This record gives sequence, C-alpha cells and structure tokens, in this order.
Amino acid sequence: MIAICRPRAPRLCRLILMTVTLWLLAATAARADNCVAAMTDVDFGVVSPIVGSDVTASGTLTVTCYWTIGSNQLLLPAANVCVNLGVGPGGGTGAPRYLLNGSNRLSYNLYTDSSYTAAKIWGSTASTIGARPITATLAGLLGLGGVTRSFTVYGKIPAASLVGVATVGNADTVYGASFAGHGTVQYGFGSVPCTAGASAAFSFQARATAVNNCLISTSNLAFASGSPINDQRISAPLSVACTADSTYQIALNGGVSNNPGARTMKNSVTGETIGYRISSTPDGAAWGDGTAGTTVYSGTGTGSAQNVMMYGIVPSQRAPTPGDYRDTVTVLLMF
Repeated sequence: MIAICRPRAPRLCRLILMTVTLWLLAATAARADNCVAAMTDVDFGVVSPIVGSDVTASGTLTVTCYWTIGSNQLLLPAANVCVNLGVGPGGGTGAPRYLLNGSNRLSYNLYTDSSYTAAKIWGSTASTIGARPITATLAGLLGLGGVTRSFTVYGKIPAASLVGVATVGNADTVYGASFAGHGTVQYGFGSVPCTAGASAAFSFQARATAVNNCLISTSNLAFASGSPINDQRISAPLSVACTADSTYQIALNGGVSNNPGARTMKNSVTGETIGYRISSTPDGAAWGDGTAGTTVYSGTGTGSAQNVMMYGIVPSQRAPTPGDYRDTVTVLLMF
C-alpha cells in the first residue's frame, strides 16, 4: 500500500503510515517457516471374521508447508518433508500393526501404495524392519506463503488375520488403534534435509468392526437299503463356522411328521412311514427344536469350520411295503 501525504496534514500521514506498517508486521508474524500434517481416519467398516477374504480401506494424508514473506527463502521456496508413522499402540515391529479391543487384537497394516507389499509399509526413519516414511519436496511461490499436498494411504486386513478374531457378548465389536503420539512430520527448507529440521505431531484413528456371524452347510443322512426289522445306525456332519467366542444354537424341525420327538420318513407312493430319530451324540436325546422332549444343540464359535455330528437311527419296527422313504428336515442356526 502507498500513502500520499499532503504538506498540510503531516501528522495524519504519519498515522496512516504507522497503521500500514503495523499491519504488515502482524501479517509477517502470523506465519513462520513450518509444516503441519493431518490424516483422516482409516475405517475398514464392518468385517466378517469367517468370510475368508481380504479387507481394504484408505485414508488421506495432507501436508501443508508455510513460509513467510520476506524470509530467507528464495522466490521459489521448497520444503523437504518426511512423514513418519510409528508402530501404533499394538506394539511389535510394525509388521503387522494391530487393532485392539481389550486383550483381543486384529492384525493389519498401512501402506504407501495399493500393492500392499512389505516394501511399501508406511513407517519411519527409526523403523527396525525397513518401513519407510512418506517423503516429498513441496515447492511453491514465496508470494503465496504456503503449499499443500495430499497422499493416499492404503490399509489392508489379510483374510488370514480375521480367522479367530473374537466378538464380545455376541455383539458386533469395534477394534481400533489411535496414532496419537505415533505420527510426526519432519521438515527442512531449502537445502536442509527433513531429518535435520524441525518436526510436528499429527494423529488419526484406524478401526474395524468385527461382526458376529455364522455360516452352516448340511449333508444328508442316507440309511442303507434293507429291512427296518433290525436297527440301522448312520452319522453325517453339519459344518458350522461362527465368529470366535460367539455362542450359537442349532435346531431341527419336525420334518414330515411335524414332531421332532417322533420323526418319520414317508413313502410318497403308498403314504406309509418308517420311524427314525436324530441325536447330536450316539444314543443321546432326540435333537429337535426344544419341543416334544427334544434338545437343541449349543456351541461356541472358533472362527473356523466345526463339524457337528448328526447321529441317525432307524429302530427295529414292522417292515412296511418296500420302497423309497424320505424326510426333509429344516436346520435353523441361531446366533
């Protein structure tokens, strides 16, 4: 700003010039030569410990460097930055990092590109596994006073890490990691390397919600051909995979008889029936839905597939007309 003074008002002119000078000094003092970093949270969302596939997410790192007008920077100033990330609250070496819920933990990592390779783990100059910081040179114009640059950070939870991850109280459970105290941006201006300059801290959160989930598959109980005059016994498994530490129950309906305590297989041609029974242990109580004196199977998930055996018996009884006898039983998994 240029002030023009008239000879008749010198005092007023001095006041105007003083005001302009103070304003310029305030503007100069508002910003020093420094850099700051900010990071969005990395949220993996809802993850199923039994699906068996990798889960990925991303976040955005933003670095802004400021320089003062009239500082010792050149017309085209530049800042050399190194953005360091520690291993996080889960400890270890950083390969992997851990999301935590109490004493439970879920391994994952953060990377500088979407190859998700060990060579691209985001780390620091102090890393013991060779994980490197994000580095860049931020250049701008002196008159602009600063420049900002953004970087994408990639997160991955490997499928193998999800096996055995537990939920608490049969409810969806949040696993998290706070990087407060674990992230710093180092910076140096001009020819000064980032490691020889100053530093500033930043923080963010990484999180995932482990969902309480189960999968089940069934197989047939196929009795051999023969006469029901003599007992027939067979077995076959149900395969159940439930989130670790979550409880579940399996009920069987009554089938064609609509009575799980008195099951029958029916000949669709003659309408005749043959009685039989299903239990979860050899010679155990009848397995049903809790009615008619039957029991319901209860178990606890491990994160992996578990075989739950069905034991079938056709007790000795009067032989009906030879033919094909069948029953269809509905399996209900509750968790």
